[in-house]
Amino acid sequence: MKPITVNEIASATGGELVASTAVNGEALVSSVSTDTRELSEGSLFIALRGENFDGNAFALKAAEAGAACLVLDELPEAVAELGVPVVLVQDTLLALQRLAKWYRQQLNIRVIGITGSNGKTSTKDFTASVIAQKFKVNATKGNLNNHIGLPLSVLSTEESDEVCVWEMGMSHAGEIAPLCDISAPDIGIITNIGTAHIEFLKTREGIAEEKSALARALPERGTLIVPASCDFVDYLIKRTRAKVIVAGNCRGAVRAEDLRITDAGSAFKLCIDNQDEIAVELSVSGKHMVNNALLAAAAGYALGMNSAEIAAGLSAAQLTGGRLQKFVSHGVTVFDDTYNANPDSVIAAIDTLAELPVHNGARRLVVLGKMAELGPHSDAEHRRVGKIAAEKNLTVVSVGVDAREIYQGASECSDDAHQFDDADSAATWIKNFCKEGDSALFKGSRMAGMENVMHLAFPKN
Repeated sequence: MKPITVNEIASATGGELVASTAVNGEALVSSVSTDTRELSEGSLFIALRGENFDGNAFALKAAEAGAACLVLDELPEAVAELGVPVVLVQDTLLALQRLAKWYRQQLNIRVIGITGSNGKTSTKDFTASVIAQKFKVNATKGNLNNHIGLPLSVLSTEESDEVCVWEMGMSHAGEIAPLCDISAPDIGIITNIGTAHIEFLKTREGIAEEKSALARALPERGTLIVPASCDFVDYLIKRTRAKVIVAGNCRGAVRAEDLRITDAGSAFKLCIDNQDEIAVELSVSGKHMVNNALLAAAAGYALGMNSAEIAAGLSAAQLTGGRLQKFVSHGVTVFDDTYNANPDSVIAAIDTLAELPVHNGARRLVVLGKMAELGPHSDAEHRRVGKIAAEKNLTVVSVGVDAREIYQGASECSDDAHQFDDADSAATWIKNFCKEGDSALFKGSRMAGMENVMHLAFPKN
């Protein structure tokens, strides 16, 4: 973080500087934290409130840990007596967001904003790896992409950073536009329009409208990147004044040709208009992962990178954990895609498993848990993914009471479907079923805890 003064913090947040003097009002802050467990000496501590916590209660602890300034919405007497600069505000979350917006305006950077129903984090990882071949990059850590995470990502930007790659997540209408207002993106990537969060946004059209806030926020000199495979491409293009780059398998200005799913991952020929074709190998499998990689390639292209630089970045990319990562346990190839799930991402994972090369009669097992935030569509969508998996000739295992409809859908067209209500019984069956050479893919929403089933069945050494 570029050092800023306590006085600048007070001005940017609209707060009142108290428990201070003119001297310590000029004190510098070079990092921001909302968690005293991660706070370093000289940091700014912002006391957020949640349903089950009040950050103001940790103000004294933050001061004693060496915080250079505190942003609070109330002033405990014990803190006031320490003489630590305190910026008193009405709403600490709003103060965090205002500070991030102000800080963004002080930076001479290019910003790539990424949103979409699926694939945001993988696309972010690919994009950051590509851009890092030519520029100094700041990228979202993990999935800090919401109304708290994005401001913290902005405030983590160093003065030397040239390009920032930031995710923008949402679950309800009206959440993307404020993130764009804070981050001021130059380049926008919309990964797809699926069914994630349909419980709250009601229709895919409602989801498209919310995601298109990123398209609308781009300046005329900016660039919008969209996947050729998305059936809302025209809708998104009509909602931006920026230049548009379409990327996809065999379609678009940035495209993959001769795509192959291999034992090692995915391989294809990267084709960019007016540039030399170049071979790319990804360490992950799946057409949807190639799609994410192409969106990243388009971002590099928008920043003036050549195909060789882009290909090097794609091949070097390391994806955040729980996203179709592969390991081998007792001769079984295990795909860890447990971070989260919705119908579109589950079907993409099913397709990936079904496309894997099969050797010597090996079997392919898909282990699925509940998909959250589907509202009235839940039962039908769970049955649908179960049926699709069975039609791909996969062994289908559903885990958890809330996942029984997956089993129901699979059992309509296959005898190779199995339901377990708990992780232990599912893991025991999986261990006894799988033989050397088999493949097993695990996926479900966070609350499903499918990583627990996976680790019980295939513990890593």
